[in-house]
Amino acid sequence: MTGRVFLANVGVNASHRFTSPLFEDGTFEFLPIPEDRELTGERLVRYRDLRSYYDSTRDLLRYVPPRAWDWPTHNDPEFDSFTYGDNCDIAPRAAGLKAMRPGDCLSFLARLENWNQSGATGTFGFYLVGHLNIAEENWLFRGLHSTQLDDESSPFRRNAHVLRARSDELLWDGFWVFRGSERSVRFATAVPVTRELCTRVFTSADGSPWKWDGGRTDLQVIGSYTRSCRMVIDPEAGNGDVRAALLWEWVERYSTGWPVKSA
Repeated sequence: MTGRVFLANVGVNASHRFTSPLFEDGTFEFLPIPEDRELTGERLVRYRDLRSYYDSTRDLLRYVPPRAWDWPTHNDPEFDSFTYGDNCDIAPRAAGLKAMRPGDCLSFLARLENWNQSGATGTFGFYLVGHLNIAEENWLFRGLHSTQLDDESSPFRRNAHVLRARSDELLWDGFWVFRGSERSVRFATAVPVTRELCTRVFTSADGSPWKWDGGRTDLQVIGSYTRSCRMVIDPEAGNGDVRAALLWEWVERYSTGWPVKSA
């Protein structure tokens, strides 16, 4: 991997009443955030529609409270055709994604809860769950305000922003959608994002190291520094090449399903 690395914090988090489960063997299920419950339409993905990454015959309702089974989900990123959308022009947290270009990597960070044979344990961590390697061609729809993605052959048609806009025309609200190449991946096992990794690899927006004091837990520190989507590594700036190599070595150490060395 030689492109710049961007980071986006995705999936259900501490503000939601349920969590994405992480199992003892490192496998996990990714649960997206809820969508606006007022939206209707056949194209919307609901929690009861989600399927296990490891067995498509299994649903994920064990990890979702019954009251939410029929809620629509904002299934973004979606790891089938590998797209990710955001309101980059109007949402400050997403503005940094406007700098992405073909060949860059958009890595996804998610908050997962440890599960054992008895169920949820109440302990949490942040993990890398996959990434988009931004495609070289047809990689971006920018500032969408129309139904130009109604084409069922479009590689963007499954994205959550497109699906919600098809349910309510007012939601063609200028969002952006990025598409990954065939080198994009949803990891088969989660990659832990620890204090050790963050200290070695990531910096603040101004280039300074992360600060781990102030009485906050490591989980709180990581959450605060990853609240906004932004570029975290530029291999052509400073020691970015060293930090990028450390990151991909770490991913290779913990993940399965991604042949890093041959990428």
